[in-house]
Amino acid sequence: MSTLTGHTEAIAASRVIGTSVYNTEGKSIGSVEDIMLDKTSNGIMFAVIGFGGFLGVGEKYHAIPWASLDYDEDRGGYVVPFSKEQLQAAPAYSINELAGADGQAARDESYSYYRVEPYWH
Repeated sequence: MSTLTGHTEAIAASRVIGTSVYNTEGKSIGSVEDIMLDKTSNGIMFAVIGFGGFLGVGEKYHAIPWASLDYDEDRGGYVVPFSKEQLQAAPAYSINELAGADGQAARDESYSYYRVEPYWH
């Protein structure tokens, strides 16, 4: 079975990690650093996207709802439907904060900020 854009529903996390992410203007905004899984619902909580920094110093991490990422074969990466301004103003975390409180605080804030329908409802 495939998604609305014709991609398959299943993908190995190892293929996703390290993939570039672009905003609506086509600018590279970072890459997928990790995927946070919700063990109780068997779903993906969010993608961890690294923005900025150099060699890991000063890098901010954003929790982007997984359903917001759409793979673009021409770019060889994911595109998120958010402007540069939206992404710059988005909640940012340290890698430890993303996993704190079972990831729910970052998840809830992310879905609310990006106005994405929560998968857990």
